[in-house]
Amino acid sequence: MKRSIVMVAMGLLLSAVVTSCSPKSPFPGYVPTGNGLYYKQITKGTGEQIKDGDVIKVDLAYYINDSLLYTTDSLHETAYDLVHESFFKGDLYDGFRLMHVGDSMSFMINADSVFFKQFRVPSLPDYVQLGSFMRWEVKVDEAMTEEAFQQKREAEAAALQQASKDAFAAYLDENGITAEPTESGLIYVCTKPGKGRNKPMANQMVKVHYTGRLLDGTVFDSSIERGEPIEFSLGSHQVIPGWDEGIAMMTKGEKGILYIPYDLAYGPRDLGVIPAYSNLVFEMELVDFK
Repeated sequence: MKRSIVMVAMGLLLSAVVTSCSPKSPFPGYVPTGNGLYYKQITKGTGEQIKDGDVIKVDLAYYINDSLLYTTDSLHETAYDLVHESFFKGDLYDGFRLMHVGDSMSFMINADSVFFKQFRVPSLPDYVQLGSFMRWEVKVDEAMTEEAFQQKREAEAAALQQASKDAFAAYLDENGITAEPTESGLIYVCTKPGKGRNKPMANQMVKVHYTGRLLDGTVFDSSIERGEPIEFSLGSHQVIPGWDEGIAMMTKGEKGILYIPYDLAYGPRDLGVIPAYSNLVFEMELVDFK
């Protein structure tokens, strides 16, 4: 599965330091585990205890000196993590193994161990001192085996794919678009004929103007607004497949609209402004090619 969510967050750190308290009173309200980890129960769940090999659905944030450094809320998708062998004694994965499904806990974890042994940086940032601690706020909503996780993801993907196909068909019907799709499912409608009969071929440089929209009409990108067309090598996988196929159907100066199903666009990738499994509509103009 994907690399750990805590590894993804490593480049987002801010400044400040949490210094450890004396051994007699490390952190008020926190319980020592004996391996360097301190924990505090926030809410208690009723599910099974987390164990190695579980894939957990997790909400997570970590702080230094009460400054938020990273949160899974910033992700465009649900955060999952695989509970595996610890990077060091008293790390987050030791913390996960203390939790039950439904638990919320706060952990204090040695910061320099996180950086050196988990993030694997060659030296500490200036704002992190040896012996300082990071506070991690964690909630586990679900736990499953890797096999169950894979089945869940496949089922979710299948449902999203079908929903996207249904939305595309409904859009075409509602807008009276009756042009025949190509074998791939792409639909192209010419709105202004171009000059001549020649069409660009693979590896030729093309220059195009475009405006891209979601099916709800939201404009997510436009070369026209920027005032400059883009250039790229056709058929070289520099753009989405729907573009490579659609532009090859146009002549110089021709304008048209590409109706692109999700699998010829960005597929399951979530780009923020373009959600996963999005069908796209592009107003296109083939300015030139050579």
